[in-house]
Amino acid sequence: MDLHSAHRLPTPNKDLRDPKLSITPDGQLMLTATAYRPQPECRSYVWFSDDVKKWSKAHLIGPPGEWLWRTEWHKGLSYVFGRSEKPHSYLQLYRSSDGKVFQPHGERQLDGIYVNETAPVFTEDDTCVTLLRRDSQSNAAQIGTSRSPFDQWEWKDLGIRIGGPEMIQLPDGRFLATVRLYDPDEHTSLCWIDPEAGTLDEFKRLPSGGDTSYAGTVWHEGLVWISYYSSHDGKSSIYLAKVRVD
Repeated sequence: MDLHSAHRLPTPNKDLRDPKLSITPDGQLMLTATAYRPQPECRSYVWFSDDVKKWSKAHLIGPPGEWLWRTEWHKGLSYVFGRSEKPHSYLQLYRSSDGKVFQPHGERQLDGIYVNETAPVFTEDDTCVTLLRRDSQSNAAQIGTSRSPFDQWEWKDLGIRIGGPEMIQLPDGRFLATVRLYDPDEHTSLCWIDPEAGTLDEFKRLPSGGDTSYAGTVWHEGLVWISYYSSHDGKSSIYLAKVRVD
């Protein structure tokens, strides 16, 4: 496979992290990323492209000190959770009609609890299911559900620590997550998520170890395609896995 850089975003002196791609209702690529430093005043940005080679200017989204992590589109609207990097922790859902101007949507969630990365999935019956990394108290991940208009949430404790969550819904309705697990060591695995039961079950460990995870996952032609990074071969590298699930 011939891989090459299609474009470099002009972001001098910014420590950009956790880029995430989504597709807008009019077919554009939308890239979300956050400038991590200075940490208490981190800022999130979005860019747009028609062809991957040319990108729009950066649009600031969200307030200073909130990390807006993964943007998803549902029925013409864009949704993204922001987590506070300030001393007071919380989770806030944002909504936008154009992907450039976001407004808080609903009340803050898990106020006073240090929460982290999110992986929301919108279902055909107008439910949002969100896998949440938590790094406080027991460090156990949470699964949240909310019906449209997504301003009231129910959270369940999954009882296991995760990192870098990514989640998709398969055509048969099951929820499949790709996460970093920590027991017996750090590795990236595929897991089944049951939102109603509040459970996470690991079913396949990918070749991985050390600093790893932060996957991108898609269902394509009967296979789950997963891109992720790992450092088990002595240096940090990007890997592509194709997995057939029963």
